[in-house]
Amino acid sequence: MSGANAPISQAVILAGGQATRLRPYTDTRPKAMVEVADRPIIDYQLEWLAGHGVEHVVVSCGYKAEVLREHLDRRAHGPEITLLVEDEPLGRGGALRYAASGLRDSADPYFALNGDVLTWFPLDEFTAYHRAKGGLVTLALAQYRTSWGIVDVTDDGAIEGFTQSPLLPFWINAGVYVFERAATELLPLKGDHESSTFPDLAQQGRLFGYRIDGFWRGVDTVKDVKEAGEQIPALRGTAPAV
Repeated sequence: MSGANAPISQAVILAGGQATRLRPYTDTRPKAMVEVADRPIIDYQLEWLAGHGVEHVVVSCGYKAEVLREHLDRRAHGPEITLLVEDEPLGRGGALRYAASGLRDSADPYFALNGDVLTWFPLDEFTAYHRAKGGLVTLALAQYRTSWGIVDVTDDGAIEGFTQSPLLPFWINAGVYVFERAATELLPLKGDHESSTFPDLAQQGRLFGYRIDGFWRGVDTVKDVKEAGEQIPALRGTAPAV
């Protein structure tokens, strides 16, 4: 399929950063190589992208790049991978721009993923939404789940119950995007796109958000690794019997 209805066939994954909050897991590996339910995060991402027609992925990395390179070189299936190593930290926006330079189809849009995200939702619907809006960038949005428990209390102070880590009526950047190629040159050479490029695009009406209806989990801390490691087998029907 070609033209406006063609699936997006290329993507970038940002796998740099030292991820100090994930130590000791990241003492010997980059964040994207941290294992959740016995598989590195990046394997889940590559499998998900390949399942939606992505054929070429550029992985941008820096910290412990050799560990990631060895792992990716051993992969026998999935999309073709190009690994780019940052000579110096570029920030998330700079890393996105650098990673996009490794894409081959210079005029076509691409997906972009943060290397610490685990998610499954239909990328074809995400793409269709992006095209219908006609913007330069569309962000996937995840509903915010607080890490704190909520106390249900009446006006006179009586506590009626507790809710642990509920979903709140707010949406956060899920770290998954669709980029038109014209947006790449608007990214900073160094720095964070969320404090520069995205506010500018929002003001121009060229930035949109797609609310995810599906599993999403950011893996930022040791607690996240443990909890995601329990969630994923249950979601995929591979949880051990109790």
